[in-house]
Amino acid sequence: MEAGKNTEGVKLTASEWNVLDCLWENSPQTVMRLVADLGERVGWAKSTTITTLRRMEEKGLVRVEQGARGKLYAPAVERERAATAETRSFLDRVYQGSVGLMMSAMVKRQELSSDEVAELRAILDRIGEGD
Repeated sequence: MEAGKNTEGVKLTASEWNVLDCLWENSPQTVMRLVADLGERVGWAKSTTITTLRRMEEKGLVRVEQGARGKLYAPAVERERAATAETRSFLDRVYQGSVGLMMSAMVKRQELSSDEVAELRAILDRIGEGD
């Protein structure tokens, strides 16, 4: 799967998110660079990183090229598309697909700051203006 392709149906595990976060920040990366980054971020051993990369390659979530010093890994999924797919999945599972239900729950629990409420109003105003 190349970056930019439709990610509908793509479900990332927490481990896959960890790898892709590293790759979205800096790509391409060698296995050893990913081992170091993931070891520091989440405490993974080298074998965990290699196993996860192999599985992600099989699923088409990462692209692999042979570099001068070994394999180079790059994301095959764009961050925005993965986040959109994850958000849709979350909304469907937890709030029956309703953004309104989610926002209502957050407002009732006072989990939105006044700045966040203002930002949401501005977004809705822009949508109303046809942007």
